[in-house]
Amino acid sequence: MSRIEQSIDVQVPVRTAYNQWTQFESFPEFMEGVDRIDQVSDTRTHWATSIAGVKREFDAEITEQIPDERVAWTSIGEPRQAGVVTFHRLGQNQTRVMLQMEYEPEGVAEKAADALNVVERRVKGDLKKFKEFIEARGGQETGAWRGEVGQDPTS
Repeated sequence: MSRIEQSIDVQVPVRTAYNQWTQFESFPEFMEGVDRIDQVSDTRTHWATSIAGVKREFDAEITEQIPDERVAWTSIGEPRQAGVVTFHRLGQNQTRVMLQMEYEPEGVAEKAADALNVVERRVKGDLKKFKEFIEARGGQETGAWRGEVGQDPTS
């Protein structure tokens, strides 16, 4: 498994950054290679991606969600990945968004891209686009989901 940790500071309150992050269907607006995300249920999303000419679809399950603090997920089946994004108040209108992710590169192309830190650079670029996206909206999120998802105590 490969691990990525990236963060970015955004000039919006924690609540605004968190609320926008819960709008998974808007991810294609700031995530390169993400064609579509369908919110299947409160805790399940279906992703369609095309990265380096490889089209892939997969489901992900939200395993923990605490408003204004964190959203954790894991993929269901292949490709294997899991992660957490956390939100840290730096000031009234400033938030640090921190993303930690583990993934299993598949095939020769993905393993080569992983060795060259392509995925890490993409994540860094996507966080920068998230910053531009939310700040350009004047701090107005496109929606919010304020529900909680508890972590399974047996995992």
